[in-house]
Amino acid sequence: MVLHCLRDGDAEPRVIQEGDTVVVYERFDAMKAVTVTTKGQYSNRFGNFAMKDWIGLPYGSRVHARAPDTGWAYVLAPTPELWTAVLRHRTQILYVADISMVIAMLELAPGAIVLESGTGSGSLTTSLARAVAPTGHVHTCEFHEQRAQLAREDFARNGLSDLVTVRHRNIERDGFPEELHGLADGLFLDLPGPWRAVPSAGRCLRPDGVFCAFSPCIEQVQRTCEALAKSGEFHCLQTMEVLVRSYEVSSVPLGVVAAGSAAEAQTTAAQAEEPVDDAALSEAEPPSKKPKADSELAAARSSQPLTPAPKARVLARPVAAGRGHTGYLTFARRAVPVAGQPVGVEAEDAGEAVGEQAQADDAEQ
Repeated sequence: MVLHCLRDGDAEPRVIQEGDTVVVYERFDAMKAVTVTTKGQYSNRFGNFAMKDWIGLPYGSRVHARAPDTGWAYVLAPTPELWTAVLRHRTQILYVADISMVIAMLELAPGAIVLESGTGSGSLTTSLARAVAPTGHVHTCEFHEQRAQLAREDFARNGLSDLVTVRHRNIERDGFPEELHGLADGLFLDLPGPWRAVPSAGRCLRPDGVFCAFSPCIEQVQRTCEALAKSGEFHCLQTMEVLVRSYEVSSVPLGVVAAGSAAEAQTTAAQAEEPVDDAALSEAEPPSKKPKADSELAAARSSQPLTPAPKARVLARPVAAGRGHTGYLTFARRAVPVAGQPVGVEAEDAGEAVGEQAQADDAEQ
C-alpha cells in the first residue's frame, strides 16, 4: 500500500516485485487487484498478459498483451483510493467522497490517534491509516468475528499492520476498551445505533477531539444528535450529506452540409409539426409514383452551395447513472472542560439564555 514516504529528488521509482499487489487499470470503471507471480496470467477482453513481464517495471507502466492480442493496460500501485475501488465487499463501504469529508472534518494528521467502530471491508480504515501515517495509529473494532479476521489479514497483506489494530468487539454493547480512554484525536462510528456509543466516545476523545457518525437514515441522525446534546460533553453539532455529480465529456464531429439540405430539413420538421386535415388529404392529387432519376437528384444537389459547419463540438452532460444517497455524516466536537463553567450543548444553551436576558433588559430600558 502506498502511504507517506520521504523521497529524494533523484530517488528511483518503485518497481514491481514478485508477490506485490498491483491494480490493473483498464479504464476508469474497470480495475482489478491482482498478486504478481512469475507463472501468473491475467486475462481480460483486451487479451492475455504474462505477469512475469511486469516484474521489474516501475509502477504506472503500460503493459501489453501477448501476441497475437494487441490490447494494453496500466499496472498501478495500490493507493487507498484505488483500494476502495477494487476491494472485495464484505459489507457496504464508504466511497471517496464521504471518506475525504470524514478525514478533513476529523482534522487527522500524521501522528494522530483515531478510533473506528464498524471495520467492515476496510475501505475507510485504509484511508485513515494513510492520513495518520507514519507515527499515528488506527484502532478499529468489528462486532463480526469473521469479518474482523478477514480485515486483519487484508491489512497485513497491504503492509498496514504497524498502523492498524483490529479488535473483535461490540461497541454498542461494551463500548471502547478502557486503555483507549482519553487517547483519541478523532472517532468514527458506522453502526446501526451510534447513539448507544456516545457515552463511550466521550470517554475516549481528548478535549477538542472530533466525533463523526455515518448513518443511512435520518432517524438515526436524530437519535444520535439527541444523545450528543443530552451528554453535555459535545458542541458544534452538524450533519451533512455528500453527493457527487459526474459529467461525461465527448467530442461530436460535424461534417459539411449543403445549404439546401439544411433548409429542406427545417421545412420538413416544420411540416411535421403542422396538424393534418384528413379531408383535404383525401381530395389532393396522389403523389407521383415515378421516382426521380438518380442523375436528376445528383444534379440538383451539386448545384446547391456547401456551407461549412464547425469541425467539432465538445459536449458535457451529467452521467445518467450516478451514485445517489449513501448516508449522513454527523460531526460534533468534544468540549473542553473549564472549572465552574458548563460544557457542551449546555454551554451553548446558557449562552443563548444570557443573550435573551440581555435583549429583555434592553427592551425594558
